[in-house]
Amino acid sequence: MCALSVRLKLTEIFYSLQGEADTAGIPTVFVRLTGCPLRCQYCDTAYAFHGGQWWQLSAILERVREFGARYVCVTGGEPLAQPQCLALLSSLAEAGYRVSLETSGAMAIEAVDPRVIRVVDVKTPGSREEHRNRYEQLALLRPEEQIKFVLCDRADYDWSVSRLASLQLAERCQVLFSPSHEQLPARQLADWILADRLPVRFQIQLHKHLWGNEPGR
Repeated sequence: MCALSVRLKLTEIFYSLQGEADTAGIPTVFVRLTGCPLRCQYCDTAYAFHGGQWWQLSAILERVREFGARYVCVTGGEPLAQPQCLALLSSLAEAGYRVSLETSGAMAIEAVDPRVIRVVDVKTPGSREEHRNRYEQLALLRPEEQIKFVLCDRADYDWSVSRLASLQLAERCQVLFSPSHEQLPARQLADWILADRLPVRFQIQLHKHLWGNEPGR
């Protein structure tokens, strides 16, 4: 596909510290695509559901290059809701960046370039989008990739522990347990993980503790 014909609708491109997953704390360029078919009750990027501007792929690559970072994260919204996202991911990988994709458990991931690290968010009951999960897609993840559970309360925790065991997720790849900001105290989740000796990685949203809910951070 000719790069000149590829266009994507973007909400923003910005440079910040990665706040989550295995590269937390590393300076990263974020490419946030517009649009999402899900409506998680705790969503902190609802501003990316609508609006945005159309960008040529070549312009996106040039803007990313200007920041001078090695790491790029493609996020949303739900980036895979735009079919041209696949071309963007491949182009970034081809340019030599360490590329990660933040996507929900509701999207097919098999067509994503194998050079890209996929971080898949499995939706808990507390998200109100549990029914959208496509569990068969998790079997495609590699050891260096990640599955994320955002937990709203104890019920979400118990549900996630059950999925962790029944789907043998920790044997497949890294599993992240993250408290929903302002809904579940981080220390409470940490205590539960330690008490149950879970084979998961606890994480908090680093960017929220640094900059709150400020867009573009």
